[in-house]
Amino acid sequence: MSDAGRKFDGGKPRWSLMPWAELAQVVAVIEFGAAKYAPDNWRSVPDGHRRYLDAMLRHVTAYASGERDDPETGLPHLAHAVCCALFTMWHGSNPR
Repeated sequence: MSDAGRKFDGGKPRWSLMPWAELAQVVAVIEFGAAKYAPDNWRSVPDGHRRYLDAMLRHVTAYASGERDDPETGLPHLAHAVCCALFTMWHGSNPR
């Protein structure tokens, strides 16, 4: 019998592959929104799927036009876009 330890984790999510510093910027966007509106306010936005999709596209367009950071928050437009994409996904899975 081998003394080597075993771990059966094949096929399980490899969270270690995530770019954590960039994800932290997305969390900063969510925290900004929670302070400005209310925690989890985004869940109750009417027509949230369309509105967050529009917001995501505005941030992507600003980034593509050369503006790296959102003027209101100082955080990267792409972090805002990822946040909006997550909210859009959630609203798509949880229609009201």
